[in-house]
Amino acid sequence: MSVKIGICLKSLGLSLRRGLEEVRRLGVGGVEVEAVGDLAPANLSHTGRREFRHLLKSHGLELTALACPLRHGLYMPANLQPRIETIQNVLALSYDLGPRIVIIQAGKIPDADGNPAADLLRESLQALGQFGDRVGATLALHTGMEAGERLRTLLDGIDAGSLAANFDPGNLLLGGFDVFGSAHALRERIVHVHARDARRTGRAEVVLGHGDIDWLALLGLLEEIGYRGWLSLVRDTGQTRLADIAAGVSFLRRFT
Repeated sequence: MSVKIGICLKSLGLSLRRGLEEVRRLGVGGVEVEAVGDLAPANLSHTGRREFRHLLKSHGLELTALACPLRHGLYMPANLQPRIETIQNVLALSYDLGPRIVIIQAGKIPDADGNPAADLLRESLQALGQFGDRVGATLALHTGMEAGERLRTLLDGIDAGSLAANFDPGNLLLGGFDVFGSAHALRERIVHVHARDARRTGRAEVVLGHGDIDWLALLGLLEEIGYRGWLSLVRDTGQTRLADIAAGVSFLRRFT
């Protein structure tokens, strides 16, 4: 498959402008950023949004997605409405800035259907999916807290078109789930991919290409199921060295 390589800006541990310079230096075409701080919806006026789009263009970059970090899952009732409104604002911002994809960690799907937490999660996602339908942006749930089959069942049970998956094979492996089975199950629901690698032994994240994931086979599977989007390199900030990211870029370039 033709690989579109991006980098999650947070993984570099740099400021916005220094990070964009580094992404450009590495020669990739995309960058994922978090909608927080100066890039939070409330802090970006129409002029600010236009200037940010210009900044990306001046670096030869596209946004792969916006990430919206949450302190609590969407099944927790405390302060839920403000969390939903935050995500809605980021969805609208995503439409303005271009990627039209917002990544969240919605929290582990409750084990028993019909319990209050499960109902609350579905209701929250229903509201967010319908909002995404209206504004033209997709909410992508991060994988890894359950098997892809279970996430697919949840998504299929919600009447909204703007719900999808951010496929993170390393996160799935660390969670003890079947990476390839999850990709098969999610199929066309995958709208963004995090290029993260890991080893089962010691449950450790590692440099891309040095873990237990067969990337040649995985990329072939993604092509088979019709995925044509970005692969954004991600590593936990505390573990990251720029050399690791550069090595990951070089590894992915083997498949272009």
